Amino acid sequence: MFTGLVEESGRVVEFSAYCGQHVLRVEAQRVLDGLALGDSIAVNGCCLTVAAREGSVLQFDLLAETRRVTSLAALVPGSLVNLERSLAYGGRMGGHFVTGHVDAVGTIEVFEPRGADHYLRVKVPAGSGRYLIPKGSIAIDGVSLTVAEAEGDSVGVWLIPHTLAVTHLHTRRVGDLVNLEFDVLGKYVERMLEARLGHAPALRGTS
Repeated sequence: MFTGLVEESGRVVEFSAYCGQHVLRVEAQRVLDGLALGDSIAVNGCCLTVAAREGSVLQFDLLAETRRVTSLAALVPGSLVNLERSLAYGGRMGGHFVTGHVDAVGTIEVFEPRGADHYLRVKVPAGSGRYLIPKGSIAIDGVSLTVAEAEGDSVGVWLIPHTLAVTHLHTRRVGDLVNLEFDVLGKYVERMLEARLGHAPALRGTS
């Protein structure tokens, strides 16, 4: 379990295939504190297991399914990735509950400065707008953000300067792909309604 409060931006050192197994190696700093093999790290919002460590470089083994359903397949050496350690028992709970299980990949439609802040709008897959409500939560590349606008299958959020400084979002451009995780509470509600009604509820995105 994560909070969506990114601790640092790591740098991809290598992303290669060895005997059919894809290995991602990332150089990090802050998340190394107290880290052990087998621990979970959210990499751009995707929960991955630390398989090995060489100094400040962490190694993760990626499943074919992970590469298929996330944007991690587009990473290359030098790419910046958002990193967050899993929530420690008794730790502070900022952001919102983020599982690290990516629901979909979205496309950046608008990303521009507006005053002292930045406005980001992302196109989500068709039909996913039903999980978006104004003032609700969404994780974009692992960053916990508040939904400012939910219109059809697009979501708009605002980024404060601190978020841009701590995460890799300042490197993103229109057309880039980002990992999305919708609020788990909304997904559970939908599932329970589906079980009760015997079919998927006709939920629609809020405009």
